[in-house]
Amino acid sequence: MLRLGRREFDAQEPVIMAIVNRTPDSFYDRGATFQDEPALARVEQAIAEGAAIVDIGGVKAGPGAEVTAEEEARRTVSFVAEVRRRHPEVVISVDTWRHEVGEAVCEAGADLLNDAWGGVDPKLAEVAARYGAGLVCTHAGGVRPRTRPHRTEYEDVMADILRVTVGLAERAERLGVRRDGILIDPGHDFGKNTRHSLEATRRLGEMAATGWPVLVSLSNKDFVGETLDKPVKERLLGTLATTAVSAWLGARVYRVHEVAETRQVLEMVASIAGHRAPAVARRGLA
Repeated sequence: MLRLGRREFDAQEPVIMAIVNRTPDSFYDRGATFQDEPALARVEQAIAEGAAIVDIGGVKAGPGAEVTAEEEARRTVSFVAEVRRRHPEVVISVDTWRHEVGEAVCEAGADLLNDAWGGVDPKLAEVAARYGAGLVCTHAGGVRPRTRPHRTEYEDVMADILRVTVGLAERAERLGVRRDGILIDPGHDFGKNTRHSLEATRRLGEMAATGWPVLVSLSNKDFVGETLDKPVKERLLGTLATTAVSAWLGARVYRVHEVAETRQVLEMVASIAGHRAPAVARRGLA
């Protein structure tokens, strides 16, 4: 069982996490949801299309202008409070690696802290424990936040992913984070080249076998673009193909830009796997 905020998700239920960027320089939407009203409209649309989680981020992942903890909080805290007011049932996640921001957004109503940088601030897990929030434990290859990998090498990339993510998850549980609120994430593109991310996808079943629920953040990422030689705005098909493979191999939560398309893919995979009945079944019955 996965329990986040007011929601409980059973073992066969795929969960969509919609990305809501509160940044002026996102690699994908270029600041389309930096202002409050477009961002709130994005939340409304994502929920209507089937997202159970909204993931709010105040700093883009890649290099760029410095964003202080104070500025990150300014971009996220009041917005979290407003989303909480408007949508009591939605799970609110915040993409941050800083414990100061984690504390402020939990006070405002966040249910989940999405630490994409692999525990670089060890106090973030302590914040999750103190507030009863969930925590995403990500493999980032040991790189500093907002830096790109350079000639990264692994003797066995999945072995390193398992060592780091399971280690972070077990530490979080020891600190008091609820076990049913902890997820592990292989960290596609983070501290990895394209071949590493492809191998992490291919071997995702090894993560699922640990018993910790697996979150994948695949949406329009560089490893998809390099694999197919496509720019950011032409990576949807590659993203959805990777999503289908990840679902078949046991991923539970999917952090995405395109909610409706992802939902169709996940429902199709679930039906093929026998976990979901077809929405309509008339063929050959008349």
